[in-house]
Amino acid sequence: MNHSQWDWNVGKKAIADLSQWQNAFEWVEEPYASPDGEMLAAIVKTGDSEFSVCENGGLWENYFDKIWYLRFGPDNSTVALVSQDSMWTVAVGGQPWENRYDFVWDTRFSKNGKHIIVAAVSENKYFAVTDGAAWEQAYSFLTNLTVSDDGNNTAAVVQSIPFNSGDIFKFQQGCYTAAVNGETWDNNFLNVWEMNFSPDGRHLAAEARRTLFDYTIVVDGRPWDNNFSSVWKPQFNPADGSVTAPVREPGGWALARNGEIIWDERFLQLWHHQYSADGKNIAAIVAPEYGQRTIAVNGKPWSLTFNNLVTDLVISPDGNRVACSARAARKWLIAADGKRWDETFDMAWAPVFSPDSRHIAAKVEKNGRFFIFIDGKPLKIDFTAAWAPVFSPDSDKLLVKGIGGENEGQYCRYVFKLSALLV
Repeated sequence: MNHSQWDWNVGKKAIADLSQWQNAFEWVEEPYASPDGEMLAAIVKTGDSEFSVCENGGLWENYFDKIWYLRFGPDNSTVALVSQDSMWTVAVGGQPWENRYDFVWDTRFSKNGKHIIVAAVSENKYFAVTDGAAWEQAYSFLTNLTVSDDGNNTAAVVQSIPFNSGDIFKFQQGCYTAAVNGETWDNNFLNVWEMNFSPDGRHLAAEARRTLFDYTIVVDGRPWDNNFSSVWKPQFNPADGSVTAPVREPGGWALARNGEIIWDERFLQLWHHQYSADGKNIAAIVAPEYGQRTIAVNGKPWSLTFNNLVTDLVISPDGNRVACSARAARKWLIAADGKRWDETFDMAWAPVFSPDSRHIAAKVEKNGRFFIFIDGKPLKIDFTAAWAPVFSPDSDKLLVKGIGGENEGQYCRYVFKLSALLV
């Protein structure tokens, strides 16, 4: 997303009055705000079995039997799954793709928003569809749809060899693999699960089960030499293209690269590892002991732990800081660099770093109201609904999107100068 093209003038801009929509339509579903904050959209029922999308008070040109999973793409376009005459497709800004399917789901976007990808089924055959163009090959089973950053490549787990549900011996020979742009890997496995494309989209790595008891990582159809008792989702190092994944050994969970252990530390659990942009640092969610969770950076866990949950791990743009949302003692909180913010919340969402990595903002909920916190301090405005904050490219301003504030039914976008917020 090119944030530099957005309106970064300081001030408040009223975009839409949601209370007027609720009076105008039979019902209004959950609203969504565009990434740049300039548009609010919601699925609305306009009449008997007629649905459309209201954008800033105006309706899509077309009406549908049903609309599902409305979202904004990274390019601020409205995208939804729509049904006409019991057939499903994707509509972009109200214009449906030409081809129709028995059902579509799992909408994905390229990072720049230029490509839209969904999983689809027709006549009991499953495949991926990119911008209305389906894979040439279809399968009797498809899951774990995965898309490269540029959107030019798609992959999914597919059933490559047919077998009856009760044929356990056939299953144990391996009947599943990954299909890339519709073409299957040569090797088959008992199971294949979560996968990742390399940053350039040329390679694919996936979790796989080789036997009833052996698990490994498969890269471009070739499994690692070593097997493990369990594995989690692999990642590509953005610097050298090597593949890492959490693996389970007799002594606990560790991090492996290309099949070899690289972290000396062992954990009761290790998930969701991520790389810094330069590939020099790796952060992961870990359980250093039973009932305790925290963040480990390059294998070294924070001394701060949480007894319920750690999620939404985020690495700063410069790669030197790590933040997360967590739950402890039935309260949510935000933590960064091994320290937690003072406030606790009823709910907290993923923290957001400024481009210069100096500041952290997050959307939180407390007592039924939504707030934006920055560096542990709240903005002096609260909402009935809000979205994740966004920093300006120069890290000098903060974009806030919310319904409420001074007017409970009004959706507004606000741009604040950071120097005014951090006094």
